[in-house]
Amino acid sequence: MTGPSPERNVLGGPLEPCGTDPMTGFTRDGSCTSGPEDRGSHTVCTVVSAEFLQMQRELGNDLTTPRPEYGFPGLRPGDRWCVVAVRWLQAYQAGVPAGVVLAATNERALQVVPLEALRSQAVDVPDDLSSL
Repeated sequence: MTGPSPERNVLGGPLEPCGTDPMTGFTRDGSCTSGPEDRGSHTVCTVVSAEFLQMQRELGNDLTTPRPEYGFPGLRPGDRWCVVAVRWLQAYQAGVPAGVVLAATNERALQVVPLEALRSQAVDVPDDLSSL
């Protein structure tokens, strides 16, 4: 097989899908893949809460209003979404982080967000952590 190597998650494994209802990802393929064209680094797979969505709106990042021209249905609490790493970190630092699906969070998020912060909000418990 030729081409780029598959993207990895923050645990070093293959990047798993984040969500398909609504279809997430910078390229709307259901995963938090990232490349040079993804300037925002939509790499943190989150399970959004009402508090997180409210804070994002206050920061000027409205994730609840549908934008059909971008194929964006608007998010509701409980939806999975690939969030910009810096936006997730802002919410974490303000005390209103969204839950994180580690297996579906792109390792590129680690350029912005410390792994410990992501792990502290994990909603999935990967096999490699269950024995700790």
